[in-house]
Amino acid sequence: MRRLLLALPFALLPLAIAHAADEHDHEHEHGSLGAHEHGVGRLNAVLDGQALELELDSPAMNLVGFEHLATTAADKAKVAAARKQLENPVALFNLPKSAGCVVSTQELNSPLFGDKPEVDHDDDDDDHDAKDGAHEHHHDHSEIHAHYQFTCATPTALSNLDLSQVFKTFPATQKIQVQLIGPSGQQGVEATAQAATLKF
Repeated sequence: MRRLLLALPFALLPLAIAHAADEHDHEHEHGSLGAHEHGVGRLNAVLDGQALELELDSPAMNLVGFEHLATTAADKAKVAAARKQLENPVALFNLPKSAGCVVSTQELNSPLFGDKPEVDHDDDDDDHDAKDGAHEHHHDHSEIHAHYQFTCATPTALSNLDLSQVFKTFPATQKIQVQLIGPSGQQGVEATAQAATLKF
């Protein structure tokens, strides 16, 4: 299952390259394929037998409204509220009760949660070396990463992936770039609040 998820970016690389070419003139100063763009999240979703794996990456701005470390009580409350929402993925991803999905593993990471410290707002774009070597993205942007593995008793009940609750919970998220592998094959789609339901 893990190998399947790791192969996903390579399987959809032509789509990502085409999308990157379309977005080339975007205001974003970094030219990487997984560019940090406010309002845009990324989701990898794999349904393989009874196993469902979801991996969500989002700029912290989309989920909490800022990217700096929380120092005020108000900012800390926003981070805690977002984390609480992310800790309930069955509700957040609107998984149907009939599918009988239970979380087998869940991992949330972000510098805002006190994980993997990164340099605060480093202005030198040429300095891309993370202090712990684990971060792939740049120091001047905070991301929130959520990785979930579910075991679903009745995976046939998962004909769709409904992201409407993600958009309602985190309204600063305008679109989610989804790479999806399911029984009907693989696809790359862009979900929005108006088009939030994807077919597996």
